[in-house]
Amino acid sequence: MEIVKHPESRQLVRTVKASAYVFEDQNSKRLMSYIAQIAPSEATVLIIGETGTGKELVARQIHALSNRKNKPFVAVNCGALSDTLAEAELFGHERGAFTGAISNQIGWFEAAQGGTIFLDEIGDLSPSIQVKLLRILQENEVVRLGSRQSKKIDVRVIAATNIKLEEAVYAGNFREDLYFRLKVASLHILPLRLRIGDILPLAQHFIEDYSTSLKRLAPVLSEEARQLLCDYHWPGNIRELENAIHHALLICKNGIIQSYDFQLTGFKHKLSLHDADLSIYQPAGQNLKQILFEWFEQGIEDLNEQLEAEITEAAYQYCHENQLHTAKLLGVSRNIIRARLIKHGLLSPNTRTSTVS
Repeated sequence: MEIVKHPESRQLVRTVKASAYVFEDQNSKRLMSYIAQIAPSEATVLIIGETGTGKELVARQIHALSNRKNKPFVAVNCGALSDTLAEAELFGHERGAFTGAISNQIGWFEAAQGGTIFLDEIGDLSPSIQVKLLRILQENEVVRLGSRQSKKIDVRVIAATNIKLEEAVYAGNFREDLYFRLKVASLHILPLRLRIGDILPLAQHFIEDYSTSLKRLAPVLSEEARQLLCDYHWPGNIRELENAIHHALLICKNGIIQSYDFQLTGFKHKLSLHDADLSIYQPAGQNLKQILFEWFEQGIEDLNEQLEAEITEAAYQYCHENQLHTAKLLGVSRNIIRARLIKHGLLSPNTRTSTVS
């Protein structure tokens, strides 16, 4: 079993980050193949995925397979940086640059010299920091806060986000030029519910890992427990699975984990397709029917409604939000399109009907 573990997995217990990633599911194997293709290059990479899917672990795997593997890997959570501290943390500062700056300090970019810097939650950076990051990507140099001297750096940038950056660009919250600079290579990490083949191997890994930590024999999963793990939709992804296994280990009896030993939230998760590039997961020749069969097997809730919403939204965007053109494209009446747009929250009921033809 191919597994990627976070080097500080025990310190992640109280976070939402994934501590391990396996590549047993066919979709995960395709992801690993794609990682192996892009890792040796110097291209910037944008990783997209829900919270807890293992974005940092994938970034570490890209670094490990690159020519920079023996150089630093520096992970920075941009969401945890305040606007006032972000510049000093990322780019460093000179003595006297601000109150409390009693000495020169290198930033995370200089700390990653020769290696890779991973910028998680990149969408949370302020516009002013986005400008400076764009300059680094363009010029390969950094200017410390309080200095007028630039320093050359050699760093590969991998960024990650769990938000729709394209929407942030349209809203004016994220620079379009920076977005395309980051997205030289991009990959979308599927949520755990869409890579079912990884669930039981991951569960077994966590059982063995926590059993060793607790100094006890590893229990086994009952058939009902195994079925529940595969059927559950995992809105919290790998982190939720790890927590569920940890809890089950603490209360299970007679060396057997039963289905009722898990503490699962029961939250439902909506299917989201329009913002994801899933091309790396689709084998050559796979048609729409085969993709639908996979979704049927996964038991996605309200699939018909969700597909209708996705198709309607995609057609509406393709037609530049013209209702008449959208209706013609889908072969239905304008009244039906308008009703669907309102139904799926894509149009206010008070919005006047577009009559442009």
